[in-house]
Amino acid sequence: MRSSDILIVDDEIGIRELLSEILQDEGYTVALAENAEVARQLRNQTRPALVLLDIWMPDCDGVTLLKEWAKSGLLNMPVVMMSGHASIDTAVEATRIGAFDFLEKPIALQKLLTTVQRALKYGDMQANTSLNLDKLGRSEPIQELKRQLERVAKVKSPVLLTGESGSGFELVARFFHQGNTPWVTPAKLEQLADAPLELLQKANNGVLYLPEIGQYSRRVQQGLLFLLSKLDRFNVRLICSCSRPLQELLVDPECDNRLLTALSSVIVPIPPLREHSEDITFIAEQILVELVESKQVPARKLTTAALNAMRQYDWPGNLEQLRSIIKSLALTAESDEVDASEVNKVLAQFRHEKPVEESGFDFNIPLRELREQLERRYFEYHISLENGNMSRVAQKVGLERTHLYRKLKQLGIKFARKVAEE
Repeated sequence: MRSSDILIVDDEIGIRELLSEILQDEGYTVALAENAEVARQLRNQTRPALVLLDIWMPDCDGVTLLKEWAKSGLLNMPVVMMSGHASIDTAVEATRIGAFDFLEKPIALQKLLTTVQRALKYGDMQANTSLNLDKLGRSEPIQELKRQLERVAKVKSPVLLTGESGSGFELVARFFHQGNTPWVTPAKLEQLADAPLELLQKANNGVLYLPEIGQYSRRVQQGLLFLLSKLDRFNVRLICSCSRPLQELLVDPECDNRLLTALSSVIVPIPPLREHSEDITFIAEQILVELVESKQVPARKLTTAALNAMRQYDWPGNLEQLRSIIKSLALTAESDEVDASEVNKVLAQFRHEKPVEESGFDFNIPLRELREQLERRYFEYHISLENGNMSRVAQKVGLERTHLYRKLKQLGIKFARKVAEE
């Protein structure tokens, strides 16, 4: 049996030793913590594959520790709660926070072993994706995306994921993947033209994921059209992604419109990162934790100022750009903490910002006039950046829309009010 690190957290020494002995006899490696403080230390030193966590402890109860891990992005392993006298409400709350299961003491041997096996299996499945859908955030755009995916999951039709480049297409596509079933992505696109049935056989009763179909050659498109007609025979769920605008593909002579028609029955748009910017700090911390724990970067922490600086950026490259920059910052940081100055220095390269002395402002005029010039250019910049969408401008500059209109009128900036703004 595969050896796994299981962390047992319980203030009763007799229970700790009994559980440890049982699990070690089954071939698992076990670490023991008598309270929440020791559990934190062991959790930070090495990520356990599973945590068995007692609810009632003297220094900090298990539910509070579970909340702490969930809030800080450290709940990336299954946690099974244990208690001899917990109410149903407590068990429900723990499950809502993110606990995998609940064991009532005294724990029956077979129940313990079955639950541990299921939890470890679940953890392995979750580890296949470095950033699963649950970690995309809690904002309304992400909640709406989840609701739409849940509705679409009930339909067997192929799904076309659309959005900007770097929007996390595979991450969203994995929502449709069930445990213990195949997940197949062709190593070479030519397989779609040369061996489509072989791909379907590999994906039998599972998911076939095809990224960036807007880049496929005519020959590969024809192979995909053939493959579409055979999906039911192999019980394969087809998920495709495309970062090119569909209107652009419709007029592209290299694009077979029959393929677009066949794939357009179920389209799921993924919101760009700037449309749920309130999630950026949460996502950034999740990414950094994953990078640290996979030992791709040294242990680092993003300061509050650094996270705020990230929220102010548009992220045209979306999740992929965010991940790339966080990895770069973590590798090049001069200390254990990454501050706003380091974030801004990296992001300035993408903004093409000019030094202050090249900005074109006349510093010999009165301060009031200089301030008006600066404000005018500031608002004109954001209006241009958002293509006149005043809802987004108001959000970016941190003003209520009525206050924004008043300010623009005061500065003599002309703008067009749209009847409906997305």
